Amino acid sequence: MVFKLFFMKYLILIFSLSATLASCVQQPTGQKNVELIDRYIQAVEDLDYASMETLLADDYVGLGPSYGDSIGKPAAIQNLKYNTENLYQDIDYERSRNMPVSIPDGPDQGEWVSNWAELTIVYKDGQEKVKIWANTIYKIHEGKIVKSITFYNEADVLEQLGYVFINPDDL
Repeated sequence: MVFKLFFMKYLILIFSLSATLASCVQQPTGQKNVELIDRYIQAVEDLDYASMETLLADDYVGLGPSYGDSIGKPAAIQNLKYNTENLYQDIDYERSRNMPVSIPDGPDQGEWVSNWAELTIVYKDGQEKVKIWANTIYKIHEGKIVKSITFYNEADVLEQLGYVFINPDDL
């Protein structure tokens, strides 16, 4: 009986110690990076420019959606601020999903998070609401977003807003 009681106390102590040690293990880099992107997306939805400022690296560069488009940190924040004050009533990420990716070598070596989402953008002044599928890939370095590449169909947005595409040869 004494042996059983000692053994049970010993097992409980080992279990408690194991659980405590397991909770102290650092999260894998990928999970930390996904959480960083979750915070960034929330800052965009909340129009929290101060949080965006802290999450983007000083040397941040954003590419896309068109080939050749690029923007630095100050202009990226200023453009979003201008658009939300003058064009957009609301930006909502729906069905947003993130996946960490590690690229081991080459010019884009590093830790990345791929986000794909259905976005709803509501325009001010009675304009239409548009839904787009967007994919943004974020490069993370030392806990900051240093690069992003965004893809979405700009023509789809314009068509949803009522624009019509005409072949110039038909004019």
